[in-house]
Amino acid sequence: MQGFRAAGTTVLTLVLFATYLGIGALAHDSGFSLGWVLVSTFLIWAGPAQIILISTLAAGGTAVQAAIAVTVSAIRLFPMVVSVLPMLRSATTRRSQLILPSHFVAITLWVECFRLLPNVPRERRIPFTLGLGCGLVSTCLVANVIGYFLAANLPELFAAAILLLTPLAFLLSTARNCRDLSDVVALVLGLLLFPVVALLHTGVDVLISGVLAGSVAYAVHRLRRRPA
Repeated sequence: MQGFRAAGTTVLTLVLFATYLGIGALAHDSGFSLGWVLVSTFLIWAGPAQIILISTLAAGGTAVQAAIAVTVSAIRLFPMVVSVLPMLRSATTRRSQLILPSHFVAITLWVECFRLLPNVPRERRIPFTLGLGCGLVSTCLVANVIGYFLAANLPELFAAAILLLTPLAFLLSTARNCRDLSDVVALVLGLLLFPVVALLHTGVDVLISGVLAGSVAYAVHRLRRRPA
């Protein structure tokens, strides 16, 4: 219950609520049922991936095309899972105990784990993370229902604008959690590189700028650890 309650103490929960209002409205306007959008929220649990799924299917894409697009989008979450799981493990942790926490790892939970888990005893971190994940997903499901039924009265411009709250909130949260020089280098260099890379019109501008900035930050980290 401690993790579930923690979901109500972060401003990111409000951001998620607003974002999933928009996703519920988008699903309604695209002709999907309420049950369908609730299941997709629980199984996919990633706002951008759900928008890709809804947009692809609504545009006439096949299920295979949608699955490939969502899978490619989900690759960005892999480094987050890799960084969170070591924080959950103890000497007695079984691999099977990490499967469900892995499902809940998205940007919101990743940010909050780095903020909250250091203050949680290691043997209680898996239950805490599960509670936190359930609290966040429950918020999104409620927002889906409200957004779905408000779709007829929700202005399109407002529905699109609230989807932008998520990346803005994550940017500010990431900046708040920067503790090492390498964190600052990765964030600042990523922000500086993105407009330049966007001029190349590659379609994967975020990926390229992120990999370049992260590689430079990692090099800075290794150089600082090198013995004098």
